[in-house]
Amino acid sequence: QVQLVESGGGLVQAGGSLRLSCATSGRTVSGSILGWFRQAPGKEREFVAAVRWNDDMTYYTESVEGRFTISRDNAKNTVYLQMNSLKPEDTAVYYCAARREGFTGLTSSPNDYDYWGQGTQVTVSS
Repeated sequence: QVQLVESGGGLVQAGGSLRLSCATSGRTVSGSILGWFRQAPGKEREFVAAVRWNDDMTYYTESVEGRFTISRDNAKNTVYLQMNSLKPEDTAVYYCAARREGFTGLTSSPNDYDYWGQGTQVTVSS
């Protein structure tokens, strides 16, 4: 089992920045894919970004490309999502997710992720 705990959400004005953190524990994630998803009220959960732990390969959804950066800290077993130039449409609950070790494809489907955090709210005011 992998436990994921998100933090760093909050209220920010449009154009501002936030950094989300996802602390991992339990089984190692060194051979895994870690991803960020978000879900706005009344909408389906959507993919934001993912990183492959062992080679730092990243993958972003088009709407955040150039504004968001996913990264990981091996020593802290933590994955981050740096969000810049935030827009009101970025408002959502953001979830950290992990694929089981051994599944190394950078995928955007929530169904491919096995472990989920509890989520952290990000609200961007206009």
